[in-house]
Amino acid sequence: MNWESPHVHPVDLTPDGTRLLAVNTADHQLQVFAVSQEGSLTLTATIPVGLDPVSVRARSNTEAWVVNHISDSVSIVNLSTLNVINTIPTDDEPEDVVFAGTPQRAFISCSQVNQVLVVDPARPLATPRRIPILGESPKALAVNESGTRVYVAIFESGNRTTLLSGGRTFPNPVPPNVVSDPRGPYGGVNPPPNFGRDFEPPLNPDNPPPPPQGLIVKKDARARWMDDNQGDWTSLVSGENAALSGRVEGWDMPDRDVAIINTSTLAVTYATGLMNLNMALAVHPSGLVTVVGTDATNQVRFEPNIVGLFLRVQLASVNPSAPSRSVVRDLNPHLDYSVPVVPQSVRDLSIGDPRGIAWHPSGTRGYVTGMGSNNVVVVDGVGQRVANIPVGEGPTGIVLNRPGTRAYVMDKFAASISVVDLKQQKEVARVPFFDPSPEAIKLGRKHLYDTHKTSGLGHISCGSCHVDGRMDRLAWDLGDPSDVVKSIAGQNLGMGIPGLTEDFTNWHSMKGPMTTQTLQDIIGKEPHHWRGDRAGLEDFNPAFIKLQGDDAMLSAVEMQQFEDFLATLTFPPNPFRNVDNTLPTRLALPGHYTPHKFPPVGRPLPVGNAVNGLQMFRPPRLLDNNVFACSTCHTLPTGLGSDFVWDGSRFNPLPAGPHGERHLGLVSQDGTTAGTTKVPHLRNLYQKAGTEFSQRESLAGFGYFHDGATASLSEFVTVTAFKLMTEQEVADMVAFLLSFSGSDLPMGSVTSVMEPPGPSSKDTHAGVGRQVTLSSPNPAPSQLGDVALFQQLADREAVGLVVRGRQGGLARGYVYVGNGVFQSDRSREVVNASVLRTLARPGSELTYTLVPRGMEFPLGVDRDNDGVLNQDELERGTRPDDPLSK
Repeated sequence: MNWESPHVHPVDLTPDGTRLLAVNTADHQLQVFAVSQEGSLTLTATIPVGLDPVSVRARSNTEAWVVNHISDSVSIVNLSTLNVINTIPTDDEPEDVVFAGTPQRAFISCSQVNQVLVVDPARPLATPRRIPILGESPKALAVNESGTRVYVAIFESGNRTTLLSGGRTFPNPVPPNVVSDPRGPYGGVNPPPNFGRDFEPPLNPDNPPPPPQGLIVKKDARARWMDDNQGDWTSLVSGENAALSGRVEGWDMPDRDVAIINTSTLAVTYATGLMNLNMALAVHPSGLVTVVGTDATNQVRFEPNIVGLFLRVQLASVNPSAPSRSVVRDLNPHLDYSVPVVPQSVRDLSIGDPRGIAWHPSGTRGYVTGMGSNNVVVVDGVGQRVANIPVGEGPTGIVLNRPGTRAYVMDKFAASISVVDLKQQKEVARVPFFDPSPEAIKLGRKHLYDTHKTSGLGHISCGSCHVDGRMDRLAWDLGDPSDVVKSIAGQNLGMGIPGLTEDFTNWHSMKGPMTTQTLQDIIGKEPHHWRGDRAGLEDFNPAFIKLQGDDAMLSAVEMQQFEDFLATLTFPPNPFRNVDNTLPTRLALPGHYTPHKFPPVGRPLPVGNAVNGLQMFRPPRLLDNNVFACSTCHTLPTGLGSDFVWDGSRFNPLPAGPHGERHLGLVSQDGTTAGTTKVPHLRNLYQKAGTEFSQRESLAGFGYFHDGATASLSEFVTVTAFKLMTEQEVADMVAFLLSFSGSDLPMGSVTSVMEPPGPSSKDTHAGVGRQVTLSSPNPAPSQLGDVALFQQLADREAVGLVVRGRQGGLARGYVYVGNGVFQSDRSREVVNASVLRTLARPGSELTYTLVPRGMEFPLGVDRDNDGVLNQDELERGTRPDDPLSK
C-alpha cells in the first residue's frame, strides 16, 4: 500500500554529531547511524515507529522525535534504549516538529487542519495548544538561533491566481458567468482573446465556435486582477462589481507563504508573495529565512504557449523582522526560458522539485536538494548558484555536520544516504538501507518525478503539478485553439440510463481551465481527465513532448512501469470518519458557510450528520431535479460513474479496452459548457476546501467542479439542479462529502437503474495508523480502551494489529491473530493479549499500531516478508531485512 507520503525533514544529526537519524518511510522505521570522525556512516539500529514517518528531529543526544504522517502521531524515541517511550496523538497529517522557546516546547505542524500544535515535552500527552495558520497545508518548520521564533512553510500557499466563472449553463448560476458579462474588459466576448484581439495559436477555422468558459486571473504587484492578455478584471473580482463574480467586495487571497510564530506569545505574522509551493525552509546564519519551492505560470493560457516553461524553481530570502521585504531568485539561472528544449547536458544542470535546504555554518554556502533532478545545487550566501552535485535518486532532506565538512542527503527513491564532501563538492559514499517497496514502485516512480529525463529544460515533470501524486491546488487552461475537435465515439455515454444518454457533444480543443486532479487510484478507473477524453494512461504519453518539452515519449516498457507505479497510489485514512470507519453523526464544520440558496450567505453551517447525508445521496431521495439520485451518476463507493450499461432491465459490464482500460460513465448534464464529461470521484473533496467567496479572505483560488469555479461544498450541493431543502440538509450533505472516502459505503446493484454498480475503491480504513504506547503493566483507562478497540477492529478483520517494543533488551514484534492471541516474532511463541499488556514497563515500552489488513505480518514479525520470522532469523544468523537471507 503506497500513500506516497512526502518527506519534510527526514534526516537529522544528534547535537554531538555522533549519530545520524534517518526515517525509513517505506519500512516505517527510524534508522540510527554511527558517524565516524571521518564522517562515514554505520547503521547501528532500526526502531519501529508509526506509519510513514516523514520527519525526525533530535531533541538531545538521547532523545529523538519522529513525525508519522499516516499514523497522525509523533514517536518519542529513547536513543539509549532504542525504543519508543511515548506516542503523541496529533491532528491530521502531521509533517514536522521543532523545539523552541523558554521553557522549551515542541511545535508540530499539521497540514490538513492548517494548525501548529504546541506540546510540553515534560507532559507530552497533555492537551496541546493549537495555533491556527491562515494558509493551506503548513509543513516544514525552522527555528531562529535564539529560539524566539518558529518559521512555518505554507506548502500550498497559492500564487494569487483564481478562476472567473464563464461556463455555467443552469439558470442564475453561482458564481455568475462573469467572463460573459459585458462589463468585463472584453465586453462579454467568451472565450476572450489571449493575444491582443486574436488568439495565439490562431483558431482552427475548421472547428465549431469554442464553448464559453472560465478564465484564470492573477493579482499583480499593483493589486490588480489581470488575465494573460492584460485584461483588468479588478472591479469584478474585489471592487465595486465583485458580486458579478460571486464574491464580496474587498475579496482577496493574501498568498501567505511563511508563518512566523513568536514562541513567547504564540502570535503569528506572515511573509507573502514568494511562490506557489513552499517545499522547505532553513534559517541562514544571518537570521534571514530562506525558502525553496516552485512557482507556476498557470495564468498563461494554452498548451503550446507554456510547453516546457510552465514552472520556475525558486529560492526566497525573507527578513523576519520585515517580512514584506523578500528577494526571490531562480535556482536555474542557466535557463532563459526562451525555448522549451535544450541539450541534455544543459538539462542535467537543472534542479527540479526542491525538497531540502541547509546552510554552511559560515553562511557562505547553501545546499538545496532536487528530488526530481537527483542532485544538490550549491548556492552562495545570497542564493546565487555556484555548483551542482549529483547524488542518489530522489534526494529530499539534507543535514550538515557542525564543522561544515560533510553533508548527509536522504535519497528517498534510492533508499540510501549520500555522503557529500563539501570541500570537494562531490558525493564520496552512498550508504544503502532496506527498502521493502515492491518493484512496481522502484521501477515506475521515476516517470512521475524525474525532471532531467522527462522535460526539455530539466526542471519539470508530471510531479510538478501532480505533486506527490496529488494536486497543486491550481487550475490550468491547456487547450489549443489550433487543434482539432475530438470524437466521443466509443464512450460509455450516460451508462444507458434513460434521461442521461442525450445532448453529448464532441470534445472541443479549447476546453477551458481545469483543476489538477490527483493520480491516486486512477488505474482501472479509465477514461482519464475531467472530460474523459483520454482512453487510458497511454494517451498522456504525447504530453511528455507537447507539455513538458521532452524530445521523446516513454517507451512501451516505461509506460507500463509508470502505470504499474500509479496503480499502487492509495488514498490515506479519511480524517472525518470515526476510528471504526463509520460515518460521523455530529461533525463540526468550521470554515464552511451557508450558500446563496439560504440567505444571508456566509453564516457558519450547523453541525452535520453524515449518515443523513448518505441517505439523501441515495434513492429513494432524488436530489437531482427529482429525477435522479446522486448515486445514479456518482456511484458508490468511489463517486465515479459505472462501467456498466443499462439494457432496460439490468446493468451489463463493458469489456476492457486493448490496454485493459475500463469505460466508466460519461455525462452531458453537469450544468457546464464542458459538454461531455467524466463523472468524477468524490474521495478527496476535503482536500479541496479553502476557497471561499462569501468571506473577504480566501486561502485558495480554486474550488469545485472541473474548473474550480464553485468555491465551496455548500455552494456545490445547492446548485440549481440539487434539491436540498434546509440549511441542516446542506450541513448533513457537506458532512457526508467530507467523509466520503470510499470503503464501507453501500454498493449499487445491477438491477437498480437509479443506483448502478460502481468500481471498487483503493482507500484506507480510518483506523489505520492509530497508535498507543504502554509503559506500565497498569496503563491508564483511556489506553486500555484504545487497546480494546484496536483488538475489536482486528477481530472484525477490518484492520491488522501489531505491537512492537523492546523486551529483555531485544527488539520484539507481535501480530494479532485473533481470539485474544498474538503471534510473536518467534514462530513457536504465542502470547495472550492480556499477558502481553503486562510486559510493558519503563525501558520495555510496547506500542500498539493499527495497520492495513494484510500488512500486519511484515510490519510486525516478518520485516522482509520472506516467511521466516524476525527473531528466528536472528537466532539462526540470517538477516530479517534481506529476503534472500533466511
